[in-house]
Amino acid sequence: MWRRVWERGYTLVLWAALPYVLARLFWRGGREPRYRRHVAERFGKYRARPNKPVIWVHAVSVGETRAAEPLVRLLAARHPECEMLITQMTATGRDTAERLYGGAATLAYLPYDYPFAVRRFLAHFRPRLGVLMETEIWFNLVHACAGSGVPLLLANARMSEKSARGYETVAPLARAALGRLSAVAAQSRADAQRLEKLGAHAVEVTGNLKFDVAAPAGAPALGAEFRRRYGPRKVFLAASTREGEEALLLDALAGQPLAPALVVIVPRHPQRFAEVAQLLERRGIAFVRRSGDAAVPAQCNVLLGDSLGEMAAYYASCDLALIGGSLLPYGAQNLIEACAAGVPVLVGPSTYNFAQAVAEAVQSGAALPVASAVEVVAEARGLLADEAARKTMSVAGLAFCAAHRGASERTAAMCERLLGS
Repeated sequence: MWRRVWERGYTLVLWAALPYVLARLFWRGGREPRYRRHVAERFGKYRARPNKPVIWVHAVSVGETRAAEPLVRLLAARHPECEMLITQMTATGRDTAERLYGGAATLAYLPYDYPFAVRRFLAHFRPRLGVLMETEIWFNLVHACAGSGVPLLLANARMSEKSARGYETVAPLARAALGRLSAVAAQSRADAQRLEKLGAHAVEVTGNLKFDVAAPAGAPALGAEFRRRYGPRKVFLAASTREGEEALLLDALAGQPLAPALVVIVPRHPQRFAEVAQLLERRGIAFVRRSGDAAVPAQCNVLLGDSLGEMAAYYASCDLALIGGSLLPYGAQNLIEACAAGVPVLVGPSTYNFAQAVAEAVQSGAALPVASAVEVVAEARGLLADEAARKTMSVAGLAFCAAHRGASERTAAMCERLLGS
């Protein structure tokens, strides 16, 4: 009884929030016009119906979409009789899927978690299997899939201590949703234990799919072109920085310049490119934009990476990288991509999104923990001057990634069992 009360209360809250949801969508559309496209899909209205059975993978944004790629390609190769459906919630995630799959998959927005919208979605696509990436647990969607007989796998699943505490506050809802999942492919034993404690069953530890993601075919060539534009100097990359981190880093650089090395700053979200440019301008720092497609003058020591989908090329062109989202409490971005490229890594104190991967990378010698932006710059100065130390970290990073591959095969095996059930 109490579970039904919680579920109804959750749906009532969703309905009450509808004006805010629409206002936020309109507001985001002002900053990113792509959010004003395909709005009907967010309420379960789609155009052409699939003419083949559907295998559906939901990857909320950019990171999840990239992580899903090796699994999507395995499933597509093994089931040519099926149509692959990839859904997102963000415009950048959808753009990433368009670049990765082109016309090889159907792309759509997953509807908001209103019962009528998810029912429309399931009636339109009638998926044979649903795969939800990481922690995308929508209560009404999971309930509707269970009622429609659609098996659901939570893949590449992670559950940090912080997230687990959040789910505990809505324990009846969390237990109902996790208990209705057909199976869970967890990244680590710690993730599996937290998920089981919250009510998940049929949990297997399969590893992190991000270790299986290959760099885009054109990344080495584009990285070489970047390097040519940079000139013959060392390159320090601040990768996927989040709000507030650029200011911390620039403060630290003012006290300990890395010149003649080039500092490349790539904000995580495209809507912040202009904001970071204004920050540099206010401080009187000369910089060049990546979007300018020009060489970086020798007297200019900062490049703003204002481009999408080129992180692999930035890694291919740098000597040392700081993982963004780790200096402030954002939980860090993905350091696996940097290690797989053989790039020595610095990572700040906030790492809850990749806690196990960071711990193992540090233990292997591929990454070095730093406590602050000041320490970032101090360590960068030392490492940029020490080629042998960078080489040791590079080799360790490549070995670290090689030792952790295989999650896509293990997860695909779970999908096969669900498809056959």
